Amino acid sequence: MEMKIATRRYTGQTGNQHCFHYFLTVDQEETSCFFCENYGVRIAEEDGDSTSIPRITTSAQRIDELMTLLVDNQVGPTGLADVVADWL
Repeated sequence: MEMKIATRRYTGQTGNQHCFHYFLTVDQEETSCFFCENYGVRIAEEDGDSTSIPRITTSAQRIDELMTLLVDNQVGPTGLADVVADWL
């Protein structure tokens, strides 16, 4: 499952216009003992690249913190993996 969280438009250093769409991804994890949701993110540039990282955390609070970081800093698809690696 996927939910759109935000859209941000900005002008890059070279003067190009960018529009990023931020999505929360939700995978359901089930074992014989429990069931939980595992959250990830996807960033898509309008008319451009899209990158996703599934199953980052099972904590709703932590994924909210990450999404806020990504949106506030206008992280694009190419920077997603580096930001998530540093955040973890």
